[in-house]
Amino acid sequence: MLVWQRRRTTFTRIALHWGFAFLVFFMRAFIFVVAMLCGLPSFAANRCDLSESTRYADIGDVRLAYQSVGSEHDPALLLVMGLGGQLIHWPDEVVERLCQQGFRVVRFDNRDVGLSTWRKPAPSINLPYEVLRYRLGLSLGAPYHLRDMAGDALGLMDSLGVEAFHVLGASMGGMIAQHLADLAPQRVLSLTLVMTSSGAQGLPAPSDALVALLARREAGSREAALQQQADLLAALGSPSVHDDRALLLHQAEVAYDRAFNPEGVQRQLLAILAESSRVELLNRLTVPTLVVHGTADPLLPVMHGVHVAAHIKGAELKLIPGLAHRFQDAFKEPLLAAVLPHLAAHRGDLGLARL
Repeated sequence: MLVWQRRRTTFTRIALHWGFAFLVFFMRAFIFVVAMLCGLPSFAANRCDLSESTRYADIGDVRLAYQSVGSEHDPALLLVMGLGGQLIHWPDEVVERLCQQGFRVVRFDNRDVGLSTWRKPAPSINLPYEVLRYRLGLSLGAPYHLRDMAGDALGLMDSLGVEAFHVLGASMGGMIAQHLADLAPQRVLSLTLVMTSSGAQGLPAPSDALVALLARREAGSREAALQQQADLLAALGSPSVHDDRALLLHQAEVAYDRAFNPEGVQRQLLAILAESSRVELLNRLTVPTLVVHGTADPLLPVMHGVHVAAHIKGAELKLIPGLAHRFQDAFKEPLLAAVLPHLAAHRGDLGLARL
């Protein structure tokens, strides 16, 4: 009986000890979670520093200018910009919101624009002639291709030591993103394609007037260049939104003063036109994909987005009423509401994503 009482006493002490230890652990964990939730907004604000300096990465003979916003320990999200666009054309509010969801956001200048490498010596390009050849179904001579630009983006992530990442591409950036997912399907965690196309024949074409604005890149002065860019921005905007001309000119001015390379934009346009349909490529993709398109897109009408989604296995399609071919303020929230749940569903970790 005495032995049994001693054993029972010992067992009771052990149970009390471990029960107390578990209680302490639980309380500490609870306090930590509460503190994290209460302090999450300020914590996210501190690590999502949009004033991060522009850095450079050498990928072969191309030097890319890029900015990385957020913690290096968070899942990486690569933003790929469209024709002639610079990294600054990703709205800061959008980049900040993406970062606050727990992503390391990487945005960069494609080759031939912004602060990245400009092709030198620049080959002479007769753009109207090349556009005519494109419409006649003839081959075009592009100095590089969209797949080369996808290789640039992949090389950037290699230089950052990022093995797996999410990709969000807009317009031409969406075309590059398609190639990127095909080049490295095991590394792309999710794909988000905004206002982009498959490049297939037979899809609705933009008006001749819009194509002329897009191709008109030579200007005799800074003022003329700003006016041309403001005209293009207005033409790419939604008819349901009134544009402030002064604001458009300011946006054009910021981009011009950072870098102005109209010949580079023409070469990017040739890379788009020189590419055949990507339908076969899209049919190979198995990465989780979201396609977002506007119903008022004047450059790539809505059927372009519908066609892309139809050819990617399991792709989700979200159409935004009134959205055109620009990141206008009126559509930032609808765009984020479409994109954030897709990214959160495929984060690849157990992080908290506040939608």
